[in-house]
Amino acid sequence: MDVSRPYGVLSHPLDGAVLHVLTGTTGGLSGRRVAELTGNAQEGVRKALRRLAGTGIVEEREAGNAILYSFNRRHLAAPAVEQLTDLRRALLTRLTEALAGWTSAPAHASLFGSAARGDGDTSSDIDLFVVRPAVVEADDPGWREQIERLPGEIHDWTGNHANIVEVSEHALGDLRRRRPPVTDSLEADAVTLLGPEVTAFLESGD
Repeated sequence: MDVSRPYGVLSHPLDGAVLHVLTGTTGGLSGRRVAELTGNAQEGVRKALRRLAGTGIVEEREAGNAILYSFNRRHLAAPAVEQLTDLRRALLTRLTEALAGWTSAPAHASLFGSAARGDGDTSSDIDLFVVRPAVVEADDPGWREQIERLPGEIHDWTGNHANIVEVSEHALGDLRRRRPPVTDSLEADAVTLLGPEVTAFLESGD
């Protein structure tokens, strides 16, 4: 570790991708396997691994003719690195806690789209599907305040804009019949945050 530049542990964008893979396993991985899991070129990943090994955050060990790499959880920077590489899970937790704390909780809420798949970037929206309980009117002041406050909170947490698809429980039958494009994305990607799984709302029948 460079004590004059401790932040240098993450000095290159590819370092984050490599560390994301290594923090997800307790065993050693070859450079080839790390490259496969990150979806990046093997030579670039090898350079990143050597760079990270130089800081001590990644450990190297020989295994026959191969070199295996692992995340050094004893490193001073390890807790910070693990937090940074697991921000998607932190986002899911933050969203779930916020929605569960609403005065009128949604009948269902899920994350979908690129944020749910884990392939979004700084320009991607955070897409949420929220089902308003049947007993809550669309213009209920408390409900509207919650819905309208959420995009600002999400932007504060992530820097990304939010796209909220709000549907009443009364309108779910029509949603199933019409099957707008959002239903395909929900069925393919949705991560349930609150309430029953999204398939319980989208399965056929009223």
